[in-house]
Amino acid sequence: MANPGVLIVISGPSGSGKSTVTSKLLKDTRFAFSVSATTRAPRAGEEHGKHYFFITKEEFEALIDGGQMLEHAQYVGNYYGTPREPVERLLAEGKHVILEIETKGALQVKAAYPDAIMIMILPPDIETLEGRLRGRKSNTEEDIKNRLETAKSEIKIAREYDYLVINDTVENAVCEIKKIVDSETHRTAYNAEFIDNYIK
Repeated sequence: MANPGVLIVISGPSGSGKSTVTSKLLKDTRFAFSVSATTRAPRAGEEHGKHYFFITKEEFEALIDGGQMLEHAQYVGNYYGTPREPVERLLAEGKHVILEIETKGALQVKAAYPDAIMIMILPPDIETLEGRLRGRKSNTEEDIKNRLETAKSEIKIAREYDYLVINDTVENAVCEIKKIVDSETHRTAYNAEFIDNYIK
């Protein structure tokens, strides 16, 4: 049976460890990362197609108008978003495509792609989250308070997600996500083509 690719949306508040978990998942060749598009200028060391797809405002708006953005938002005068075509190409190749995005964008993806697996990553408790933010030693007290308030708002949206993964250790979180994805690949919704071919 062919192994179908699934779209995985990973979200979590600042300090949840979602980027570390994602980077560990990507060491498994079954997984691929979706590169976002932006209208901002490249920063030193950034490469087109690797860090972002750097496109013009007109190109970005044409993608929106054509229904070719799975999600998008504006931040400080620039567009950011997920182009549909690269995601669908990777899925067709059988890759499990990871979108690591914030909650508003995640809900846009769910509306555009209902079969997406929505995973919220959280630390074991709010005290652990605060400890991780303070452990960075690069955030001001005001910044930490703002991030914690934002986290509480994001955690409320966790009810809109399909799965909750507690990141007590990166290894455990990665293992749990792989279990979820492996289970999802056996859903009949992901295997319609196999079923059709089976009975021909």
